[in-house]
Order: sequence, then C-alpha cells, then structure tokens
Amino acid sequence: MELFLHWFDLLGIAVFAASGTLAAWRKQMDGFGVIVLATVTAVGGGTIRDVILDVPVIWLSNNSYFYAIFIAAGATILLVRKRLTIPNNAFQIADAIGLAFFVIMGAQKALDHGTSAFVAIMMGAISGVCGGMIRDVLCREIPLVFRGELYAVTCIFGGLVYTSMLAAGIGSATAMISGMLACLLLRLAAIRWHLTIPVFGRSGKIEK
Repeated sequence: MELFLHWFDLLGIAVFAASGTLAAWRKQMDGFGVIVLATVTAVGGGTIRDVILDVPVIWLSNNSYFYAIFIAAGATILLVRKRLTIPNNAFQIADAIGLAFFVIMGAQKALDHGTSAFVAIMMGAISGVCGGMIRDVLCREIPLVFRGELYAVTCIFGGLVYTSMLAAGIGSATAMISGMLACLLLRLAAIRWHLTIPVFGRSGKIEK
C-alpha cells in the first residue's frame, strides 16, 4: 500500500509540475523560471501541509520527487515546442488533475498522523491549492482560488467523499479513487460550464 501511495504522490507531483511549466510558457519565462514555477507548484502545497502537521518535509529526503518534476517539465516543454498552439484550457485541465491527486494524498497523510476527518479535509485542501497559489503569485496573477472559480470547494468535496467512504468501512484504494474522481469531475464541470461562487466586489464608489 505504501508503494501505491508513493506512486500516486509522484503522479500528482508530475501533473502539477506540468501545470507550472505551462504557466511559465504562458508568461514567456526563461529556463530558470520554468524550473522554479514547476517546482513550487509541485511541492509548495505539500511542504506547507507537512510544516503544519510538524512532520519531515518528504522531498528533503527523497529525490524521486525532483526526478518527477524534471521529467514532467521536460516532457511538457517538448510538447509545447512540437505543437504551435496549445488549447486554452490545457493549463486548467492539468491543474485540475494535479488538484485531485494532491487533495486526497494530503488528506491521507493527515489521517496517517492521527488527525480528525475535518482536519484531514483541510490539510487536503491546503495540499491542493497552496502550490497553485504560489505559482499564480509568482506570475503576478490573482490565484485561481480567489477569482470566484469553483476551486477550493472541489477540494473540500473530494476530501469529504474520501473521508466519508473510509468512515463507512470502504477500502482505502476505492475511497481514494472515488475522492479523486469526485474532485476532478466537479472541477472539470466548473471549467466546462463556468460554475463560480459569488465574488465580493464594489457596487459603487468609496466615499473619502
């Protein structure tokens, strides 16, 4: 089971690294910028989660995460160079896939360290959104999670499905896959049909 979780974690790392690479491509960054964005997107959320849980940051003692980042970034660069045009929603789809993996893996790690289901869902959400937040800030953009996108809600929904299935006695692997699919499908539906949550905005001028 531990090997299964490790490969799922690496897959999430790779997909988020690809989304960071696509973000660097959209902003026309140099090679160093590509590596920085790919790395912070891939490990940023997990690092913050591990610090909050007061556990060793996993990538400090396991180089396989960096191998996954470099391979994913390299493959994405080759794909971008091979195709003259990239679909507008390619970045969002890659981000959605990485989000689904990270939410469930983050929740699983929290549960492994004895947290409640509620805290595990929050840790899953942090794992999923914080890397993307850092990526967007470095790109000088308002993070997706703050733009009215159905983003954090999908993380909470996926984590809730996962923890609820575990509480019901359903197997860990089935619960993980179900939680990932729940998060991914809701996020893809939000992208496809532009589902949003209300955005706080000014309705008039501010009086001085």
